[in-house]
Amino acid sequence: MKLSIVLPAKNEAESLKKLLPRLKEVYHDAEVIVVNDGSTDDTSSICKVNNVIEVFHAYSKGNGAAIKAGTRVASGDVIVFMDGDGQHDPEDIKYLLGQLNENYDMVVGSRSFSSQAGIGRAVANYLYCKLATYMSGHKVNDLTSGFRVVRADKFKEFLYLLPNGFSYPTTSTMAFFRAGYSIKYVNVNVSKRVGKSHIRPIKDGAKFFLVIFKIGTLYSPLKIFAPISLSFLLLGFFRYLYTYVNGGQFTNMSALFFSVGVIVLLVGLVSEQITTLIYQMRPEKKLRYDDEKE
Repeated sequence: MKLSIVLPAKNEAESLKKLLPRLKEVYHDAEVIVVNDGSTDDTSSICKVNNVIEVFHAYSKGNGAAIKAGTRVASGDVIVFMDGDGQHDPEDIKYLLGQLNENYDMVVGSRSFSSQAGIGRAVANYLYCKLATYMSGHKVNDLTSGFRVVRADKFKEFLYLLPNGFSYPTTSTMAFFRAGYSIKYVNVNVSKRVGKSHIRPIKDGAKFFLVIFKIGTLYSPLKIFAPISLSFLLLGFFRYLYTYVNGGQFTNMSALFFSVGVIVLLVGLVSEQITTLIYQMRPEKKLRYDDEKE
Protein backbone atom coordinates (compact mmCIF):
# COMPACT_ATOMS: atom_id res chain seq x y z
CA MET A 1 0.00 0.00 0.00
CA LYS A 2 1.22 3.48 -0.86
CA LEU A 3 1.37 5.77 2.16
CA SER A 4 0.60 9.49 2.27
CA ILE A 5 1.30 11.60 5.37
CA VAL A 6 -0.67 14.84 5.64
CA LEU A 7 0.37 17.56 8.10
CA PRO A 8 -1.70 20.74 8.46
CA ALA A 9 0.64 23.52 9.54
CA LYS A 10 0.18 27.16 10.45
CA ASN A 11 3.39 28.85 11.62
CA GLU A 12 4.90 25.53 12.74
CA ALA A 13 8.35 26.09 11.21
CA GLU A 14 10.26 25.32 14.41
CA SER A 15 8.52 21.98 14.80
CA LEU A 16 8.77 21.05 11.11
CA LYS A 17 12.56 21.51 11.18
CA LYS A 18 12.77 18.39 13.36
CA LEU A 19 9.64 16.53 12.30
CA LEU A 20 10.08 16.43 8.52
CA PRO A 21 13.61 14.94 8.51
CA ARG A 22 12.42 12.21 10.90
CA LEU A 23 9.45 11.38 8.68
CA LYS A 24 11.62 11.27 5.57
CA GLU A 25 14.15 9.04 7.32
CA VAL A 26 11.70 6.52 8.74
CA TYR A 27 9.16 6.56 5.90
CA HIS A 28 11.36 7.36 2.91
CA ASP A 29 8.87 5.80 0.48
CA ALA A 30 5.90 7.76 1.83
CA GLU A 31 4.39 10.82 0.22
CA VAL A 32 4.73 13.67 2.77
CA ILE A 33 2.32 16.57 2.27
CA VAL A 34 2.48 19.77 4.32
CA VAL A 35 -0.56 22.01 4.00
CA ASN A 36 0.73 25.50 4.69
CA ASP A 37 -2.38 27.20 6.04
CA GLY A 38 -1.40 30.84 5.55
CA SER A 39 1.83 30.69 7.54
CA THR A 40 3.93 33.81 7.92
CA ASP A 41 7.11 32.04 9.04
CA ASP A 42 9.65 29.87 7.17
CA THR A 43 7.32 26.91 6.60
CA SER A 44 7.66 27.09 2.80
CA SER A 45 11.46 27.12 2.80
CA ILE A 46 11.57 24.20 5.25
CA CYS A 47 9.30 22.20 2.95
CA LYS A 48 11.63 22.86 0.02
CA VAL A 49 14.73 21.89 1.99
CA ASN A 50 13.16 18.59 3.00
CA ASN A 51 11.76 17.92 -0.49
CA VAL A 52 8.15 17.42 0.59
CA ILE A 53 4.95 18.41 -1.16
CA GLU A 54 3.61 21.78 -0.02
CA VAL A 55 -0.01 22.81 -0.48
CA PHE A 56 -0.10 26.56 0.07
CA HIS A 57 -3.08 28.58 1.29
CA ALA A 58 -2.78 32.31 0.67
CA TYR A 59 -4.61 32.87 3.95
CA SER A 60 -5.61 30.70 6.89
CA LYS A 61 -8.72 28.64 6.15
CA GLY A 62 -8.71 26.40 9.22
CA ASN A 63 -7.47 22.99 10.28
CA GLY A 64 -10.32 21.14 8.61
CA ALA A 65 -9.80 22.99 5.32
CA ALA A 66 -6.11 22.03 5.45
CA ILE A 67 -7.03 18.38 5.98
CA LYS A 68 -9.36 18.44 2.99
CA ALA A 69 -6.76 20.13 0.78
CA GLY A 70 -4.12 17.58 1.74
CA THR A 71 -6.50 14.68 1.18
CA ARG A 72 -7.33 15.85 -2.34
CA VAL A 73 -3.64 15.92 -3.22
CA ALA A 74 -2.76 12.62 -1.52
CA SER A 75 -2.31 9.69 -3.89
CA GLY A 76 -1.72 6.99 -1.27
CA ASP A 77 -4.02 4.07 -0.48
CA VAL A 78 -3.61 4.94 3.20
CA ILE A 79 -3.42 8.44 4.65
CA VAL A 80 -1.80 9.39 7.95
CA PHE A 81 -3.03 12.61 9.55
CA MET A 82 -0.84 14.12 12.25
CA ASP A 83 -0.34 17.58 13.71
CA GLY A 84 2.58 19.63 12.56
CA ASP A 85 3.32 20.96 16.06
CA GLY A 86 5.54 18.09 17.21
CA GLN A 87 3.05 16.44 19.57
CA HIS A 88 2.92 13.15 17.70
CA ASP A 89 5.79 10.69 17.50
CA PRO A 90 6.46 9.43 13.93
CA GLU A 91 7.44 6.04 15.39
CA ASP A 92 3.83 5.53 16.47
CA ILE A 93 2.71 5.54 12.83
CA LYS A 94 4.02 1.97 12.46
CA TYR A 95 1.84 0.85 15.35
CA LEU A 96 -1.24 2.51 13.90
CA LEU A 97 -0.57 1.01 10.48
CA GLY A 98 -0.22 -2.42 12.05
CA GLN A 99 -3.66 -2.07 13.60
CA LEU A 100 -5.13 -0.87 10.30
CA ASN A 101 -4.05 -4.13 8.71
CA GLU A 102 -6.26 -5.98 11.21
CA ASN A 103 -9.31 -5.21 9.04
CA TYR A 104 -9.95 -1.71 10.36
CA ASP A 105 -10.81 1.32 8.25
CA MET A 106 -9.58 3.99 10.66
CA VAL A 107 -7.12 3.80 13.55
CA VAL A 108 -6.97 6.72 15.98
CA GLY A 109 -4.12 7.59 18.32
CA SER A 110 -5.84 7.98 21.67
CA ARG A 111 -4.50 10.41 24.28
CA SER A 112 -4.78 9.92 28.01
CA PHE A 113 -6.65 12.47 30.15
CA SER A 114 -3.39 13.81 31.59
CA SER A 115 -1.80 14.35 28.17
CA GLN A 116 -4.54 16.72 27.00
CA ALA A 117 -3.52 20.35 26.41
CA GLY A 118 -5.15 21.84 29.49
CA ILE A 119 -7.82 20.72 31.94
CA GLY A 120 -10.58 22.54 30.04
CA ARG A 121 -9.91 20.73 26.78
CA ALA A 122 -9.53 17.44 28.63
CA VAL A 123 -12.96 17.81 30.24
CA ALA A 124 -14.55 18.87 26.96
CA ASN A 125 -13.04 15.89 25.12
CA TYR A 126 -14.25 13.57 27.90
CA LEU A 127 -17.81 14.85 27.50
CA TYR A 128 -17.59 14.59 23.71
CA CYS A 129 -16.48 10.97 24.01
CA LYS A 130 -19.29 10.09 26.40
CA LEU A 131 -21.89 11.58 24.09
CA ALA A 132 -20.37 9.98 21.00
CA THR A 133 -20.35 6.60 22.77
CA TYR A 134 -24.04 7.01 23.60
CA MET A 135 -24.93 8.11 20.08
CA SER A 136 -22.96 5.46 18.19
CA GLY A 137 -23.21 2.54 20.59
CA HIS A 138 -19.43 2.07 20.26
CA LYS A 139 -16.74 2.91 22.80
CA VAL A 140 -15.07 6.19 21.81
CA ASN A 141 -11.78 6.82 23.62
CA ASP A 142 -10.65 10.08 21.99
CA LEU A 143 -13.06 11.88 19.70
CA THR A 144 -10.91 14.93 18.94
CA SER A 145 -7.51 13.36 18.30
CA GLY A 146 -5.90 14.63 15.10
CA PHE A 147 -3.52 11.66 14.90
CA ARG A 148 -5.19 8.99 12.80
CA VAL A 149 -4.62 6.55 9.95
CA VAL A 150 -7.40 5.97 7.42
CA ARG A 151 -8.10 4.11 4.22
CA ALA A 152 -8.06 6.88 1.63
CA ASP A 153 -11.01 5.73 -0.48
CA LYS A 154 -13.32 5.58 2.54
CA PHE A 155 -12.17 8.89 4.04
CA LYS A 156 -12.66 10.71 0.74
CA GLU A 157 -16.32 9.70 0.75
CA PHE A 158 -16.94 12.20 3.55
CA LEU A 159 -14.87 15.22 2.51
CA TYR A 160 -18.04 17.16 1.75
CA LEU A 161 -19.13 16.73 5.39
CA LEU A 162 -15.93 17.96 7.00
CA PRO A 163 -15.95 21.51 8.44
CA ASN A 164 -13.12 23.96 7.87
CA GLY A 165 -12.47 24.38 11.59
CA PHE A 166 -11.07 22.16 14.33
CA SER A 167 -13.92 19.63 14.53
CA TYR A 168 -12.90 17.50 11.53
CA PRO A 169 -11.88 14.55 13.81
CA THR A 170 -15.35 14.56 15.39
CA THR A 171 -17.12 14.68 12.04
CA SER A 172 -15.01 12.00 10.37
CA THR A 173 -15.32 9.63 13.34
CA MET A 174 -19.12 9.86 13.51
CA ALA A 175 -19.38 9.60 9.72
CA PHE A 176 -17.35 6.37 9.75
CA PHE A 177 -19.54 4.91 12.49
CA ARG A 178 -22.69 5.96 10.62
CA ALA A 179 -21.47 4.29 7.42
CA GLY A 180 -20.68 1.06 9.27
CA TYR A 181 -16.90 1.30 8.90
CA SER A 182 -14.57 -0.10 11.57
CA ILE A 183 -12.61 2.15 13.93
CA LYS A 184 -9.84 1.16 16.34
CA TYR A 185 -8.39 3.24 19.20
CA VAL A 186 -4.81 2.72 20.35
CA ASN A 187 -2.97 4.53 23.13
CA VAL A 188 -0.13 6.82 22.06
CA ASN A 189 2.22 9.17 23.86
CA VAL A 190 1.75 12.86 23.16
CA SER A 191 4.54 15.39 23.68
CA LYS A 192 4.15 19.03 24.54
CA ARG A 193 3.58 21.03 21.38
CA VAL A 194 6.26 23.32 19.98
CA GLY A 195 5.16 26.94 19.97
CA LYS A 196 1.78 28.42 20.80
CA SER A 197 -1.54 26.67 20.23
CA HIS A 198 -3.96 28.10 17.67
CA ILE A 199 -6.95 27.02 19.74
CA ARG A 200 -8.85 30.01 21.18
CA PRO A 201 -10.44 28.78 24.42
CA ILE A 202 -13.23 31.36 24.61
CA LYS A 203 -14.28 31.41 20.96
CA ASP A 204 -13.74 27.71 20.33
CA GLY A 205 -15.27 26.85 23.69
CA ALA A 206 -18.43 28.64 22.59
CA LYS A 207 -18.72 26.08 19.81
CA PHE A 208 -19.08 23.31 22.39
CA PHE A 209 -22.84 22.99 22.04
CA LEU A 210 -22.64 23.20 18.26
CA VAL A 211 -20.25 20.24 18.25
CA ILE A 212 -22.60 18.35 20.57
CA PHE A 213 -25.48 19.03 18.16
CA LYS A 214 -23.37 18.01 15.18
CA ILE A 215 -22.48 14.69 16.83
CA GLY A 216 -26.18 13.97 17.14
CA THR A 217 -27.21 15.05 13.67
CA LEU A 218 -24.33 13.15 12.05
CA TYR A 219 -25.29 9.86 13.60
CA SER A 220 -28.87 9.55 14.85
CA PRO A 221 -30.84 12.75 15.55
CA LEU A 222 -33.62 10.81 17.29
CA LYS A 223 -31.25 9.87 20.09
CA ILE A 224 -31.14 13.57 20.98
CA PHE A 225 -34.64 14.68 20.03
CA ALA A 226 -36.51 11.70 21.52
CA PRO A 227 -35.40 12.28 25.17
CA ILE A 228 -36.17 15.99 24.85
CA SER A 229 -39.61 15.19 23.43
CA LEU A 230 -40.29 12.66 26.19
CA SER A 231 -39.33 15.25 28.83
CA PHE A 232 -41.89 17.75 27.53
CA LEU A 233 -44.58 15.08 27.24
CA LEU A 234 -43.96 14.01 30.85
CA LEU A 235 -44.07 17.64 32.00
CA GLY A 236 -47.40 18.02 30.24
CA PHE A 237 -48.75 14.83 31.79
CA PHE A 238 -47.73 15.71 35.34
CA ARG A 239 -48.97 19.29 34.90
CA TYR A 240 -52.33 17.99 33.71
CA LEU A 241 -52.46 15.47 36.57
CA TYR A 242 -51.81 18.25 39.09
CA THR A 243 -54.40 20.66 37.67
CA TYR A 244 -57.01 17.90 37.25
CA VAL A 245 -56.67 16.71 40.86
CA ASN A 246 -56.78 20.26 42.26
CA GLY A 247 -59.36 21.83 39.98
CA GLY A 248 -60.52 19.39 37.34
CA GLN A 249 -58.92 21.47 34.60
CA PHE A 250 -56.79 20.97 31.52
CA THR A 251 -54.71 24.16 31.37
CA ASN A 252 -52.98 25.97 28.52
CA MET A 253 -49.61 25.13 30.09
CA SER A 254 -50.32 21.41 29.83
CA ALA A 255 -51.37 21.85 26.21
CA LEU A 256 -48.15 23.79 25.52
CA PHE A 257 -45.97 21.04 26.98
CA PHE A 258 -47.77 18.36 24.97
CA SER A 259 -47.52 20.43 21.78
CA VAL A 260 -43.81 21.10 22.20
CA GLY A 261 -43.18 17.41 22.90
CA VAL A 262 -44.95 16.35 19.70
CA ILE A 263 -43.23 19.03 17.59
CA VAL A 264 -39.76 18.09 18.87
CA LEU A 265 -40.46 14.42 18.12
CA LEU A 266 -41.58 15.26 14.57
CA VAL A 267 -38.46 17.39 14.02
CA GLY A 268 -36.36 14.44 15.18
CA LEU A 269 -38.11 12.07 12.77
CA VAL A 270 -37.59 14.43 9.85
CA SER A 271 -33.93 14.95 10.82
CA GLU A 272 -33.44 11.19 10.96
CA GLN A 273 -34.74 10.80 7.42
CA ILE A 274 -32.59 13.67 6.14
CA THR A 275 -29.48 12.16 7.75
CA THR A 276 -30.21 8.81 6.11
CA LEU A 277 -30.61 10.45 2.70
CA ILE A 278 -27.36 12.40 3.10
CA TYR A 279 -25.37 9.21 3.65
CA GLN A 280 -27.16 7.28 0.92
CA MET A 281 -26.54 9.98 -1.69
CA ARG A 282 -23.07 11.18 -0.73
CA PRO A 283 -21.37 12.52 -3.90
CA GLU A 284 -18.42 10.10 -4.14
CA LYS A 285 -20.64 7.05 -3.67
CA LYS A 286 -23.05 8.21 -6.36
CA LEU A 287 -20.14 8.93 -8.71
CA ARG A 288 -18.74 5.42 -8.33
CA TYR A 289 -22.21 3.98 -8.93
CA ASP A 290 -22.57 5.98 -12.15
CA ASP A 291 -19.11 4.88 -13.30
CA GLU A 292 -20.01 1.23 -12.74
CA LYS A 293 -23.16 1.59 -14.83
CA GLU A 294 -21.14 2.98 -17.74
